[in-house]
Amino acid sequence: MRKHIPNTLTLLNLVSGCIATIHAFDNSFFYVVIWVLVAAVFDFLDGFAARILHVPSPIGKELDSLADVVSFGVAPAMAVFSLLRSSHYPGFLPPAVEAYIPYLAFIIPAFSALRLAKFNLDERQTSSFIGLPTPANALFWISYCCFGMQGIALNSSFVGITLGFILVLSLLLVSEIPMFSLKIKTFGFKGNEKQALLIAIAIVFLSLWGVAGIAGVILVYIGISIVSALLGKR
Repeated sequence: MRKHIPNTLTLLNLVSGCIATIHAFDNSFFYVVIWVLVAAVFDFLDGFAARILHVPSPIGKELDSLADVVSFGVAPAMAVFSLLRSSHYPGFLPPAVEAYIPYLAFIIPAFSALRLAKFNLDERQTSSFIGLPTPANALFWISYCCFGMQGIALNSSFVGITLGFILVLSLLLVSEIPMFSLKIKTFGFKGNEKQALLIAIAIVFLSLWGVAGIAGVILVYIGISIVSALLGKR
């Protein structure tokens, strides 16, 4: 019986991602955030349960990646698709071209799937990550969509910025840039400086901007990781 517990939690992750996708169709981005966060909790719990119960399995590893593609790839992509579909375009583009711009959002799940496949085969990613983790990318996008619907102009400039983020973050997913883990290894400050800094910034951003502040936190996380990687090479 206990060997099925981790896989059940993984399937709950997948179901949560499906519910998030439905809310994305309705532009209910706050609920997309809620259900993606629920999926992230199940994503943490399935691995935790497998280790505690001593029931890791190859099928569990593969199932986890399949669930993550839905919850952290398809769900945020549908939110971005809905946001771009609600945006205004320059006007000089042919209507047929404008109609297909929102479909560029599906670059997100494509690169997320590639990142997850690489993660399953990469034995270097035990205590840290190589490339942007898919949950972090998903959190950025669902927060970004909430920010986009908070009364700002969804004009051609916004569309350009969004497409730029899609390209850059998708490349970061499959990059060789080291990204630090948020796991706290000790109870002291030493060795957890980056994690403590990010938590402090997260508290400030969430206090100021609420859910929309998550996107800023993810950008700071990426920035700290890149700076740390550059300093580490010196």
